[in-house]
Amino acid sequence: MYSSVNTIWVLVAAALVFFMQAGFAMVETGFTRAKNAGNIIMKNLMDFSLGTPIYWLLGFGIMFGGSSALIGGFDPMAKGDYSSVLPEGVPLLAFLIFQTVFCATAATIVSGAMAERTKFSSYCIYSMVISAIIYPVSGHWIWGGGWLYDLGFHDFAGSTAVHMVGGVAALIGAKILGPRIGKYDKNGKPKAIPGHSLTLGALGVFILWFCWFGFNGGSTVSATGDDTIVSLGNIFVTTNMAAAVSTVTVMIITWIRYKKPDVSMTLNGSLAGLVAITAGTDLVSPFGAAMIGIIAGFAVVFGIEFIDKVLKIDDPVGAVGVHGLCGALGTILTGLFAVDGGLFYGGGASFLLTQIIGVAAVAAWVTVAISITFFAIKHTIGLRVSKEEEIDGLDIHEHGLTSAYADFMPTMGVSAAVNKALDSKPISESVPVTRVKVEKEDKTEHKLTKVEIITKQSKFEVLKAAMNAIGVTGMTVTNVLGCGIQKGSTEFYRGVPMEMNLLPKVQVEIVVSKVPVDLVVDEARKALYTGNIGDGKIFVYDVENVIKVRTGETGYDALQGEE
Repeated sequence: MYSSVNTIWVLVAAALVFFMQAGFAMVETGFTRAKNAGNIIMKNLMDFSLGTPIYWLLGFGIMFGGSSALIGGFDPMAKGDYSSVLPEGVPLLAFLIFQTVFCATAATIVSGAMAERTKFSSYCIYSMVISAIIYPVSGHWIWGGGWLYDLGFHDFAGSTAVHMVGGVAALIGAKILGPRIGKYDKNGKPKAIPGHSLTLGALGVFILWFCWFGFNGGSTVSATGDDTIVSLGNIFVTTNMAAAVSTVTVMIITWIRYKKPDVSMTLNGSLAGLVAITAGTDLVSPFGAAMIGIIAGFAVVFGIEFIDKVLKIDDPVGAVGVHGLCGALGTILTGLFAVDGGLFYGGGASFLLTQIIGVAAVAAWVTVAISITFFAIKHTIGLRVSKEEEIDGLDIHEHGLTSAYADFMPTMGVSAAVNKALDSKPISESVPVTRVKVEKEDKTEHKLTKVEIITKQSKFEVLKAAMNAIGVTGMTVTNVLGCGIQKGSTEFYRGVPMEMNLLPKVQVEIVVSKVPVDLVVDEARKALYTGNIGDGKIFVYDVENVIKVRTGETGYDALQGEE
């Protein structure tokens, strides 16, 4: 007999877990460079789209189609009898979609660690392998009635089954693939490669945090009965507690280590707490969740630094530290903080030992299986794009996408046919010029001079007002990045010092003839001066000539407004 309440809860949770794909896509896109944004989005779209039919055809049967110790069974399209594993009151297809979205989560984790240098075709292949075989086999051990299930291994919502599987695969893949060009200098010292949008990264983290209530809460696969209702409240509180405490912990650690709280690392801290609590969210108290959050915060900061600086493995988004390390750690910590059976609550060491065995076994399985997969791909179609493709960006070479941000692309409002017609005409016809006879003043003293001012963006409005006050009405303004002889201020990105920090500046170009150059320079200095490093610089150039396109006027006349 089916339960509408249980079924609706499982389907709502499945929808929330599906929406985690958007969160992962935003985190990975924001933490990488704009030239690869389209590629990141495409990979996150396809790992779910490919994984769905593959898991239906192969993975679900391998995971739940039998009760043997090592593997389920071969049941294409999930047509067998799964009554022994179905949650109470939940039909097969509702359970299938719930498990499908969990499988997709494991596959998408790998994308971030191997971002910006992996062939798209290769990504599609190994993503399908994860969904078809790697995730289902270890999932059977834990949730499908396999040997770890019989041993008493506890992984409520997938710290190991989902996150560590993805994290270990990400570690192996990033190691085999090698670092991005320019990530390490000739001495092996890491260099910071900042992502292009912390805004997108933060949006992704908030989406993931929100969806995690479905990820963990939905793993009850039930919403009826007093015990389940009480458990759901505990799960929501412990999930949120671990994430919040881990976030605060990472903020404090980075504030102390880097002198300023690191934004991207703190965002990783939120995810670290969520991953770590996932295994034992139903067994630990809010206090235990807080302790797990603190430990996860330390683990993710020093783990990411160790992976980057010691192992020399390039992981652009911190996937290995967040999912691999904290997934394993959270599963083991359940053996310490579980209110019922944990070592700190008088349960002895047997439960803790079981958790350690489970983590080690799953890590070993994933390492062997994904290594075979990656080496097979590497020696057939290839795993990594060419040097030229990586430098130009995967968007253009893999997808024919000039930029994922259309507003920053040059656009042509004239068709190719019109352009061709214009090109065949002389300039006098294609660009009509109206010549105006002007009574010219004596221009012998009007020298043409270009004044170029580079300063802080915050000073532009003051500068513009000062120039307008002395009669300068024409200027060209550009947002630029740069630094002076002091090489900017030394900052850290994810624990790595940025040796030459390019700071946002505004570049103002003014060509003057009537207004005295000395007056322009003096007024600009008065407007910009604070006495601090970074006030800017003023460059003065001689200009040979100026031509106004519309009228054909040159020199002094070209710079004057019409009466």
